[in-house]
Amino acid sequence: MSLYQKIKSAITVRQVGEMYGMEPDRHGMVCCPFHSDSDPSMKLNESYYYCFACGANGDAIDLTAKLFDLNPRQAAEKLASDFGLDPDKPPASAIALPPPKSGLTDEQWADIAYCLRVLTDYLDLLHDWRERYKPASPEEPHDPRFEEALHMTETIEHLTDCVAFGTPQQKAAAAAQLLSGSYLLMLEERTDRLALAKCA
Repeated sequence: MSLYQKIKSAITVRQVGEMYGMEPDRHGMVCCPFHSDSDPSMKLNESYYYCFACGANGDAIDLTAKLFDLNPRQAAEKLASDFGLDPDKPPASAIALPPPKSGLTDEQWADIAYCLRVLTDYLDLLHDWRERYKPASPEEPHDPRFEEALHMTETIEHLTDCVAFGTPQQKAAAAAQLLSGSYLLMLEERTDRLALAKCA
């Protein structure tokens, strides 16, 4: 599991805001620090923030990076330090992977490549939706695609990390776990269907 995923699984965006001086009201609203804001226009949710006035949005790492003018890696390291997280100790929710074995077969490498293609295609779609369909005001109803992007991005990033990083054996184990059910096939069919609809 990457440092980014460890941060996201352990710290909420609201906790980050409170740590760095924001005072959310009972609805999680704060004055946005990224523009001149007299009335609270930024919402701090568990996994993301969103400003209805200037459009600033992102996760806990994005918020920290923007507040302190850091790159994502520096922001993640700052959060790990400020919240007392041990970057070398995986959180309790980390996927348990089997111990390393010998080299992988061509079939296992093909499975890893397939999983990464499906996950990154869907992740690209979620990132596009998060920007393209974000609401212009607090009153505007949320587009279902914006809601899906907010709810699914973190999960898909985590799954992508599991398949993309680690030893070859860890990648193969993560890919095998994904391929053992129908979730990945469902994602591929849905992404392909949406891509065809966009081209039509």
